[in-house]
Amino acid sequence: MPVPEDVIKRAEELRKEIEGHNYSYYVLDNPSITDAGFDQLMRELAALEEQYPELAAPDSPTMRVGGSPREGFVAIRHLSPMLSLGNAFDDGGLRDFDRRVRQGVRDREIEYVAELKIDGLAVSVLYSSGTMERAATRGDGENGEDITPNMRTVRAVPLKLRHPVGLLEVRGEVFMSKEAFARLNQSREDSGDTLFANPRNAAAGSLRQLDPSVTASRQLSAFMYALGAVEGASFKTHSAVLEFLKEQGFKINPHYRVFKDIEKVIEYCSEWQQSRFDLPYATDGIVVKVNSLEVQAELGATMKTPRWAIAFKYPPEQARTIIKEIYIGVGRTGVLTPTAILKPVRLAGTTVTRATLHNEDIIRDKDIRIGDTVIVHKAGDIIPEVLEVVKEGRTGGEHLFKMPEICPECGSGVVRPEGEAAVRCLNSSCPARFREGLIHFVSRGAMDIAGLGPAVIGQLMSAGLVRNPADLYRLKKEDLLPLERMGEKSAQNLVDAIAKSRQNPLHRLIFALGIRHVGERAGKILAERFGSMERIMQARFEDLVNIPEIGPRIAGSIKEFLADPESWGLLEELSGLGLKMEADALKTEDGTGAFQGKTVVLTGGLKRFTRQEAQELVERLGGRVSSSVSKKTDLVVAGEDPGSKYEKAVKLGLQIIDEEEFIRLAGE
Repeated sequence: MPVPEDVIKRAEELRKEIEGHNYSYYVLDNPSITDAGFDQLMRELAALEEQYPELAAPDSPTMRVGGSPREGFVAIRHLSPMLSLGNAFDDGGLRDFDRRVRQGVRDREIEYVAELKIDGLAVSVLYSSGTMERAATRGDGENGEDITPNMRTVRAVPLKLRHPVGLLEVRGEVFMSKEAFARLNQSREDSGDTLFANPRNAAAGSLRQLDPSVTASRQLSAFMYALGAVEGASFKTHSAVLEFLKEQGFKINPHYRVFKDIEKVIEYCSEWQQSRFDLPYATDGIVVKVNSLEVQAELGATMKTPRWAIAFKYPPEQARTIIKEIYIGVGRTGVLTPTAILKPVRLAGTTVTRATLHNEDIIRDKDIRIGDTVIVHKAGDIIPEVLEVVKEGRTGGEHLFKMPEICPECGSGVVRPEGEAAVRCLNSSCPARFREGLIHFVSRGAMDIAGLGPAVIGQLMSAGLVRNPADLYRLKKEDLLPLERMGEKSAQNLVDAIAKSRQNPLHRLIFALGIRHVGERAGKILAERFGSMERIMQARFEDLVNIPEIGPRIAGSIKEFLADPESWGLLEELSGLGLKMEADALKTEDGTGAFQGKTVVLTGGLKRFTRQEAQELVERLGGRVSSSVSKKTDLVVAGEDPGSKYEKAVKLGLQIIDEEEFIRLAGE
């Protein structure tokens, strides 16, 4: 029977819309629809093509795996195709998958491997004779983009295999942690740049940079989970492949499990539905694979998906609430950021009362109004964000929002620079800019002054005790006692904490200064490269821009900061007040650090050091601190109640020392 005209028309509409979203996501790194919305369009088109096979065409989105390589990158053909996975959205979908598998290989025992589905960018890395030869994105499944220089900056992916084989095509997912994602978006917001929608989008945008130094600064990681072409090794099960990858030095997700039946897989999926929010990285489902590689080969694949694997996708964590007001905050770089004040609502395990609106363009594009009923979600499972407006819920009492023409904190005029989405207050003396800058200065990772939270900083400013960061180091106990909720002991503790911060290493001071685009990593690079603040101040733009991982953007920000006479004045004050202006160079008698070249794991509570201080001490003495114990660990420092890391170290026969021995080795 002929295909109805309205069905033909709808199929064409769906194809056009889906391809538009594909282009936005894969090519522009700028999603134009939610994952759930995209899946719904794909399901509708697939259902039409299944009902009317005449509609199916080779160029249909249902027949393709991913996106096309972007201009600026060389295309690479994968040695074996990178297929996409079919989806299951409920327990019934998993049981249907199990039924199809068992029908395909009757009378065979079936095992499944269940793995967390990491929200990142799929990649393929080729090793020849044990050395990384090239790396590529998935692209359209047959051809991807050459990202080899960028992939070399991802430290979770080895440049050489521990046990070389002739040829190894390794597949995995490059991702960005929730913490790194939040820091990156905050930095971009401060700079007036477009924000990434989620960690997956941030990872894709970072890995597909034309400048590898940008990629290196983004703190990407990777879990590897499969092999393509292989020469010189053979395996019987997928779980054996995972263990092989682990032995070769790859990072694999530790939460994978092997199950004998689909009901256990369903229980596993259910267990992780809420637990996933406790992970430091984003996941959006569970990947289920037949464990036996022989059975996988028997089941085979369609043109676009394997019959032996499926992705169970969790429903998006969303909630409906009302925007009560829109508040404008002013950041340390002067950016005015609108934030929705929400009617409290539970979302992904927490009560949400605020959601970022980022900038006026987003408010306009989403047609967000005060009083609107909205759908909120957590971008990257961490940052509450307004997803869309429930326009059918409007009563007529809602009203439009307009960005202010003056700074709400200081009353100065604001500007929106051409080409930027951010509106900025240009008054360098704006109290909000100073307050946020001071909060950053004392924060963890910067000067890390315990007891100096936003409330105390607000009181110090109101009392006229602090005009710039240098004033913190002039405070006396008697200055603090009149402050609200400040007793003798707390005042003394705060004075002591401020005094202690004078001994912080140079790289933390560099980060604390709040120079645009200069994060913790850049601070360390600058301190190591120049050795002193004076040399940094004297450095030419050319000296800075040629440093790996710095580049023109960071170099420009540093020169802009140092062009301000106030910056020079502040640095002179801080130097005069005893803060470290030279990088530490702690060495043993033979001229090397006590932990030179060693991988050290810290576990349990230390009495003399905070975890941050102990890590910095190890790094200054030439070592590297790892968060997990493995065969590569050289030394484990065990404090009080060390837990599972200590037990694993004992089992592996690693060298374990207590805090007293650690202090002796460090020469403290």
